[in-house]
Amino acid sequence: MTTVNQRQEWIATLAKANLESLEKLVNQLGTLPNYSFLRSPEIGLAMVRGRAGGTGEAFNLGEMTITRCVVQLESHGNDAVSGFGYVGGRSRRHAELAALCDALLQCPDWYAQIHTQVIQPLQTEIQYQQELKQRQTSATKVDFFTMMRGEA
Repeated sequence: MTTVNQRQEWIATLAKANLESLEKLVNQLGTLPNYSFLRSPEIGLAMVRGRAGGTGEAFNLGEMTITRCVVQLESHGNDAVSGFGYVGGRSRRHAELAALCDALLQCPDWYAQIHTQVIQPLQTEIQYQQELKQRQTSATKVDFFTMMRGEA
């Protein structure tokens, strides 16, 4: 049985993943169960909120385009398994693959395979991209200092 935190983590990983990487990893899984759309991929807007200073008063920063999708695995009969995909931007395929992986991760027969062959490689790639961005940002960092005039 998976916890809410585990599911939140893999949904976040799927949402942040590069579509080409996700598509490649899913294609390497072989034959997947059939699924149907409970909600076909659709594009919409979501309000992005921020906080002044990170902890202060909340405010509406603006709107962001998102794509969402909900699929249901067909091979599970009475134990209908639904998967949800929410991704930033306008990629219907990305939302569909995220929803499919979410559904498969909820199935004991598929969990280990999807986690090791899709989620872990995506997490590694995302971490590498974050570290690369951090290094690039650090390379442009400027340290300012002040010198006192006159008396020391």
